[in-house]
Amino acid sequence: MSERTSWQRIARRIRVPLGFVVAGVFLWLARPTWKTMALSLLLVVPGVWLRGYAAGYVKKNAELTRTGPYAYTRNPLYLGSMLIAFGFAWAAGSWVIFVVLAALFLAIYLPTILSEEEYLRSHFAGFEEYARKVPRLLPRLTAAKSDVEPGRFSRERYLHHREYNALMGAVAIYAVLAVRLLLR
Repeated sequence: MSERTSWQRIARRIRVPLGFVVAGVFLWLARPTWKTMALSLLLVVPGVWLRGYAAGYVKKNAELTRTGPYAYTRNPLYLGSMLIAFGFAWAAGSWVIFVVLAALFLAIYLPTILSEEEYLRSHFAGFEEYARKVPRLLPRLTAAKSDVEPGRFSRERYLHHREYNALMGAVAIYAVLAVRLLLR
């Protein structure tokens, strides 16, 4: 097994627990103001929305999802996570947090995305064509044309994937930051 493949496996396993550690360090280092918290909503709200929207379309490991937000970017869930994370870095008023988050995304999420693409490539015949039409992360301006029937958002899938946790987590982080501001 190659080093890259080993790191991809490790990155996929540690990304969620590492997120909790990073959240703790973030809350410890954060120096928010009401202004930075308000401005951060410009990234956090679209990030939470994008994750929720994408979760309502994806059928993980069952089909190659190419409709909804997946017609614009192959990784709307990770793009949403990035928007949320960088929004909270903005809320924290810390360039250090921003740089650490950017480094973590490169070290953890890029290998995870590449690993997931290997899986999709080996399990879904249409992946190569889809990958030629739809960018890995930064979205297209228009939806890619697809020969599959347009999908629809499914509330059941959204609930199944428990994507409401992203919203609850964002609200909790804002609440903690607000309490810190009030107690200063």
